[in-house]
Amino acid sequence: MRYKTGFLRKGDAWAAFWMLLPFMLFFFAFVIYPLLMNLYYSLTNYNFGGGTLRFIGLDNYGRLFRDRGFITSLGNTVIYAFFSVTLLTIIGLLLAVALNRGTRFFRTARTVMIIPYATSTVAVSLIWLLMLDPGLGINKLFWALGLNLRPTWLYDPNLALPSLIGLSVWKHSGYTILIFLAGLQTVPPELYEAATIDGANAVRKLWNITLPSIMPVTIFILITNCVEAFKTFDQVKIMTSGGPMLRTSTVVYQIYLRAFEDFQMGYAATQSVTLLAIVLLITLVNFKIILQKP
Repeated sequence: MRYKTGFLRKGDAWAAFWMLLPFMLFFFAFVIYPLLMNLYYSLTNYNFGGGTLRFIGLDNYGRLFRDRGFITSLGNTVIYAFFSVTLLTIIGLLLAVALNRGTRFFRTARTVMIIPYATSTVAVSLIWLLMLDPGLGINKLFWALGLNLRPTWLYDPNLALPSLIGLSVWKHSGYTILIFLAGLQTVPPELYEAATIDGANAVRKLWNITLPSIMPVTIFILITNCVEAFKTFDQVKIMTSGGPMLRTSTVVYQIYLRAFEDFQMGYAATQSVTLLAIVLLITLVNFKIILQKP
């Protein structure tokens, strides 16, 4: 019997190995190998337009600190990520608490709010491009209401980035609400009943019961939305092309410009490695701050 049990365990191990092998091959071929090659190219002068490939060490990384376009884009990306993630978390949580009901109206509302997230970013960007046109969309609504407001939105250096942040919050709110709702379903209702008996109001219930109970969900939302914010590219390319005056240029957009317009693949690889390091650092900091025990 002991031999038979051991044999079954060995067989299970081999079965697990063969089932995992296709995924591991795919992961190595399309994640690990490109990552290692990208790291290698970041240390070279690789130019898609030709020339001899040479190892140049950390020269590309030193160039980053002298690149005004990259430094500006990095600052824009940090600002974009901070405000969009903060607003998404706060708005998503409050709306999820409000929609955490079992009636048909609230079920319908939850379905409607996920539609923007399920819509293509390209389609959403084109819609918002029309809405923010100075002669159309929101400005016409202002005029219809008798307001003498004529903001130029994407053409204004002070409004362009906030406009993209607004688009991001609108598009990703449904996803954030959906994840928060899933977390709220796991909170035992007995906790709220006990708090009601003790005389706790809605704010105290949210602060002392809801937030601690859904902390793992909150961490997940913060990290995924932060990564998504740092990957922002489509709306920048379609709506502003990084302008005006580089106010909406992001790191990913700079990588695109260096790689597919300047064909400086080595330098673009350097920027992408730097972006990966920044996102990894932010993720670790989120874990450290949120998971630390009092």
